[in-house]
Amino acid sequence: MKWRDREGSSNIEDRRSTRGKKLTISGIILTAAITYFMSGGDIGAVLNAVLSESMSQAPSTKEYHPSPKEQEYAKFVSVVLKDTEDVWSDVFERNGMRYKKPTLVLFKGYTSSACGSANSATGPFYCPVDQKVYIDLGFFDELHNRFHAQGDFAQAYVVAHEIGHHVQNLLGILPKVHEKERVLNKREANRLSVKTELQADCFAGVWARIDEQKNHILDAGDIDEALYAASRIGDDTLQKNSQGYVVPDSFTHGSAQQRKKWFYTGYQSGNINACNTFKVVR
Repeated sequence: MKWRDREGSSNIEDRRSTRGKKLTISGIILTAAITYFMSGGDIGAVLNAVLSESMSQAPSTKEYHPSPKEQEYAKFVSVVLKDTEDVWSDVFERNGMRYKKPTLVLFKGYTSSACGSANSATGPFYCPVDQKVYIDLGFFDELHNRFHAQGDFAQAYVVAHEIGHHVQNLLGILPKVHEKERVLNKREANRLSVKTELQADCFAGVWARIDEQKNHILDAGDIDEALYAASRIGDDTLQKNSQGYVVPDSFTHGSAQQRKKWFYTGYQSGNINACNTFKVVR
């Protein structure tokens, strides 16, 4: 991907030097309430989980010095974020809407969000409550070393996928999904989650196509890098590698083939109207 010496986004919140922070009692209750209303369940259990997590988050007294590689990751992420801002602002404007730019939070180890606490093990995620994307840049090393997904466009795909969730949120899709998930059984909720994740993959593909047309960002092999990354984090691939067998009813993000298909569908079309996974995916 052609990203060096290009403008980055100013909507970056860098928490890497803040290695976690204890929540106040009011903060704990607020986080538990938000988590409960987003996911449903036993408020007591949710509160206990949030309380336990918050008490383990003591502020670090050590000054944090990111490595040169991590600083390069941070610059790369800011450029990709800026590209997504430009592309989605244009798409929304053409459709008579305004694109509200999200904030991307860089953290190290663990952090808190309006959706609850998170650590590096959760991987990159989007919180619709505060409209922020959270990422520990160490995930890019994991993408390379654990998932064997090489190349900078594999990383760009990860960021664009999370921004795809923000697009869903602005379009009113995520609120409807969360409302339905609260009344569905586990199996049906998983199927709905798969459709949601595949649409975010498709939106990532739409971004890639439009950004290439506007800024000629792609190097040879970039789309293959994204497709391979999508296949490596498919539910079937992850389950087979971790437990040796696959349980389709437990899928929450989609199979390797589905993830590749929907990213490429978005890339081929360059049109969000081609990304109606809720109608197509069974």
